[in-house]
Amino acid sequence: MDKNFYIYILTNPRHTVLYVGVINNLDRRIFEHKDKINKKSFTSKYNCSKLVYFENVEVVISAIEREKEIKKWRREKKIFLINSFNPELARFV
Repeated sequence: MDKNFYIYILTNPRHTVLYVGVINNLDRRIFEHKDKINKKSFTSKYNCSKLVYFENVEVVISAIEREKEIKKWRREKKIFLINSFNPELARFV
């Protein structure tokens, strides 16, 4: 019963923090981050609500594996991924 899943990266307004997550409804999840639904969460604490990267995966296990892979990367590699997807951010992140 697979459908679409998204691996995504958020940042804060100053682009000093990166957050990697996986979800099946990206629009809803971004809203939850921006609205700070869970006040004690990492994204609320560091004000991460700006979407800078996402990719679509059809199989949940693959999405979770990809999320874990990206989370292990050094910041520089994540920034390279973001910039290749979203070149306008190259001067910010």
